[in-house]
Amino acid sequence: MKRLALVASAALIVVLGAGVTATQVSAWGSTGHRMVGVAAMRALSDELPAFLRTPGAVAEVGELSREPDRTKGAGQPHDRERDTAHFVDLDDDGHVMTSAGPTLAELPELKSEYDALLLSAGIEVNDAGYLPYAIMDGFQQLARDFATWRVLNAAEMRETDPGKKAWYRQDRERRQALVLRDIGYLSHYIGDGAQPHHMSVHYNGWGQYPNPEGFTNSRQTHGAFEGAFIRRNMRLDAVEAAMPEPNLDGFELRARMATYLTTTASQVVPFYRLEKTGAFAADADGAVLASGAEFATVRLAAGAGELRDLITLAWRAAGEQSIGWPAVKVAEVEAGAADPWLAMIGED
Repeated sequence: MKRLALVASAALIVVLGAGVTATQVSAWGSTGHRMVGVAAMRALSDELPAFLRTPGAVAEVGELSREPDRTKGAGQPHDRERDTAHFVDLDDDGHVMTSAGPTLAELPELKSEYDALLLSAGIEVNDAGYLPYAIMDGFQQLARDFATWRVLNAAEMRETDPGKKAWYRQDRERRQALVLRDIGYLSHYIGDGAQPHHMSVHYNGWGQYPNPEGFTNSRQTHGAFEGAFIRRNMRLDAVEAAMPEPNLDGFELRARMATYLTTTASQVVPFYRLEKTGAFAADADGAVLASGAEFATVRLAAGAGELRDLITLAWRAAGEQSIGWPAVKVAEVEAGAADPWLAMIGED
């Protein structure tokens, strides 16, 4: 509750003081989220289907990467359930909120179990956030989207009945729209997971914690960095150049998520040290210290690289799945060894 209230307060301050919209404060801002989605899509290899690599699809994901912020304000229970998906607050030792909370490597399988664990430790679920589960859920949904698309695509290419072929085509096109939508949502949460403020109890100034290095307690820290600073200083070509090499081997979703988010959390103190130097504020001539721009570029590039990899890994995972009812194996349909008609259109 405190986190969301402070973010709302920071949004108001920035709106009144700098003309930045409230939605730009609640995540990377429109510019940052677009960059993560666009850079990731532009980096996809030809292992992925051609419809994902068109300029239109790239632009669509860039816009849809903003969607989880744009849907805020719908009312309850919508907002309370969804707003806490954007972050997870870790203490300085990597535990959720306090030493009584789990580390990312210790998260239970289900979000309901996570909620119960936090409550038993005296931690408010809404204060803690559940970003890891939003990322894992988004990945698994995308893999199911791809499994369905792969079956529809293979069936359409082989089908000789004109009516069935037309239905496969129409359903494939529907699935393509859903794929882009779900990549956009995954992009948003992956992007949030690259922003150190979304990974820490020190999410908007250092807060009421021991502060031996004298870090700022300004409640404009979060919004000023990920909104106005990013918009003024980030370039897509620089983000693309900084993206890490693909990391596709030995994939296990929960371990990958924990490593990715823990790496971001390790950048909390470096951010505050840079902030003390003025790295995120323009000098008298309007120039920004290179170290601040580099820090932000690397963080956005980390998000774009992770999204690129998770899209590819979801595509690969889909090839090993079964889909529809009665279920058919994706690999068997693609090999021409199974007819998916009833599984796709519905046996009833």
